[in-house]
Amino acid sequence: MSELHQPEADLQAPVQAQGPVEAQVFGAAGEEAASPSSSSSPVAPSFSAYAESLPQEALTVLMADLVAFLLLKYRTKEPICKAEMLNMVLGDHRDHFPVVFSQACECMQLVFGVDVKEVDPRECTYVLVPTLGLTCDAVLSDGQSMPKAGLLVMVLCLIALYGDRAPEEEIWEALSVMGVYAGREHSIYGEPRELLTKVWVQEGYLEYWQVPHSDPARYEFLWGPRAYAETSKWQVLELLLRVNTLGPTSAEGVSDEEEVA
Repeated sequence: MSELHQPEADLQAPVQAQGPVEAQVFGAAGEEAASPSSSSSPVAPSFSAYAESLPQEALTVLMADLVAFLLLKYRTKEPICKAEMLNMVLGDHRDHFPVVFSQACECMQLVFGVDVKEVDPRECTYVLVPTLGLTCDAVLSDGQSMPKAGLLVMVLCLIALYGDRAPEEEIWEALSVMGVYAGREHSIYGEPRELLTKVWVQEGYLEYWQVPHSDPARYEFLWGPRAYAETSKWQVLELLLRVNTLGPTSAEGVSDEEEVA
């Protein structure tokens, strides 16, 4: 086999999602709000009573604003507290914090590969950490960069489900449920084929091999040494159990971001 080596503002004013980055967040977060899954998050009450009095479109906007705010905190590596989120984002809609926060946490994990962890229950303080401990987004070089670890987590999950190796065509078919297609620019992940077959291969997260004796040539993905060093298949399967499913319920939150944005 031969591996391919190709080459702060007024604290009383709610934050509004603006600009290209926030527009992309609105696309992903908005769709995620429309179809919440059963992933675990720091807050998990029954939300029907909160959501009934506010239209879903308004909840979607609030969640997109909160996701944009959380992404800013993730870039600056700052902790965040509930009071800050209420003052900066929720404003007059603070009664809806439980449902907005829960869906924002779900979006951060599934779309961006970022977990929201509670560190002080009394002060309601949280930190933002990479899902599964992956460090591929450790350095976001410019203010417009979006965390891409969510896609890497999804690919690692798919490979784990297939055992040790997953056919390339099966990977792309599964990712299409999320609106991710080979060769098509994605508003969050950029060009996915380059990520999977070049960037993450060079970084050691994935291996991309030709299937022996295949004619025409077919390829498959495997975990790379860095993926094994930073996480484990047990952790990946545990994550799959938490989010309940790898199918449309979990993934459609990322579909059609560009259209919505």
